[in-house]
Amino acid sequence: MIRKFYSSGIRTLLVLAVGSGALASPNPQQKLLEIARVADAGPFHPNWDSLAKYQTPDWYQDAKFGVFIHWGVYSVPAFGSEWYPREMYQPSAEKGDYQHQVATHGPVDKFGYKDFIPQFKAKKFDPQAWAVLLRDAGVKYVVPVAEHHDGFAMYDSDYSDWCAAKMGPKQDIIGELSKAMRGEGITFGLSNHRAEHWWFYGGGRKIPSDVQDEKYRDFYGPAQDRAESEAGKTPPDKAFLEDWLLRACEQVDKFHPQVVWFDWWIAQPAFQPYLKEFSAYYYNRAAQWGVGVAINYKKIGGESFPDTAGVLDIERGKLAEIRKLYWQTDTSISKTSWGYVTNQVFKSSDSLVEDLVDIVSKNGCLLLNIGPKADGTIPDEEQQILREMGGWLKMNGEAIYGTRSWTKFGEGPTVVEDGTMKNDTDNHQQEFVPADFRFTRKGSTLYAIGLVWPKGGGSISIKSFASGQTNLTIKSVSLIGHAGLLKFEQDQDGLRVVLPEMPPCDYAYVLKLTPVAPVAPVAQLTADRK
Repeated sequence: MIRKFYSSGIRTLLVLAVGSGALASPNPQQKLLEIARVADAGPFHPNWDSLAKYQTPDWYQDAKFGVFIHWGVYSVPAFGSEWYPREMYQPSAEKGDYQHQVATHGPVDKFGYKDFIPQFKAKKFDPQAWAVLLRDAGVKYVVPVAEHHDGFAMYDSDYSDWCAAKMGPKQDIIGELSKAMRGEGITFGLSNHRAEHWWFYGGGRKIPSDVQDEKYRDFYGPAQDRAESEAGKTPPDKAFLEDWLLRACEQVDKFHPQVVWFDWWIAQPAFQPYLKEFSAYYYNRAAQWGVGVAINYKKIGGESFPDTAGVLDIERGKLAEIRKLYWQTDTSISKTSWGYVTNQVFKSSDSLVEDLVDIVSKNGCLLLNIGPKADGTIPDEEQQILREMGGWLKMNGEAIYGTRSWTKFGEGPTVVEDGTMKNDTDNHQQEFVPADFRFTRKGSTLYAIGLVWPKGGGSISIKSFASGQTNLTIKSVSLIGHAGLLKFEQDQDGLRVVLPEMPPCDYAYVLKLTPVAPVAPVAQLTADRK
């Protein structure tokens, strides 16, 4: 059929014969036309007014706990962080990655990042074992990195030979993970870090290196100067932006992800028309599939999405109060790196459970990152932490999964810092005390989650449930994992509960509160906050 093609500022008005079905050919220009057709078809359209009508799906609001997976060629050198591909071309950087590269592997004009690819064999990669581990850890959704800043795609890409299906492990890693995770009932998503590739290898243009060899331009990319790019002097060009759009939509079509996570550089002005095109394409594809999806965006370095057009993601940080719109924290199980490194320093299971509880009480979810080794195994320490969190969730998950925030997130003297990059070091890791509680709700049940068990048990008091502070009259109090009801008293000073001597579980404990009269339905509270 004849269809007019409008490009939202990306391409010129064309009149083309475009069929109603998906095109079989991966020809880039044909695919760009197909993307535009789907983006224009509705129910969403490539403009922010239309995209702002997006609604966060129920499955996502119920899930609460997901796992991020940073795995790629950068796990081979296993030094510094997943930014090693950039830092190894930066002689003046304080991190010492360049010096390590030269001392360990030789000059970067003789041994560059591309030369790690043959060593990335993933011989022990077992996607089914990964899926079972995450299932047992209580994980409800997973977001593996489809392509990081380094430009090496972890799937079988039609637009690049520099991918895991054609080099290195010669496996469609994302495809195999998609099948395994869904087989264990875990909702599948993916992340896309392609935007930062515009300048990621920029240091290699300033020193003798293989980045300057035109034979590898398809891999190393434009390699622009980051400072100039962020200042608007060398913004991404049309060819790069269209390639970004093609790859992003390819990931949607091949894997039907229910979460697409973007890093911060999509906030650059040049991406705006392409973001609108992608978002309409993705949301319209999801409508065809009949599933709920989400786009994660950040508020770093500028504005990318209107608040209601996607789900806000806060990197290595939290919020101090309840946010009316659903949100997400992404943070790593380690303190310094997202990808695998040999000198990893891990967070404690206790602190991660506390993070999960605090985030959920404020209408958020936790996306916790792991970094597998180059051989495809997940480090033992990370497996242990996941299992410990899974053990806690197996007992206490009813206070997390499927819940919504109450009228207040909690109480207590400990202040949680608001914003990004606030929990990546010990300096920002708050220490909770027995007077710190967080609240969630499900149906007519309220949950008061004590973040720290008082030594020896005894009586605790929750001021938020004082008869003068709430119109709820508590009928019964139980401790999840402990047999029988607990003794309690509710008056104008608070809800005082007598705890047993020993906690029923490690980490936080959960008091289940049943009011005399049912509380307002969760659906109504959710509607009130939109």
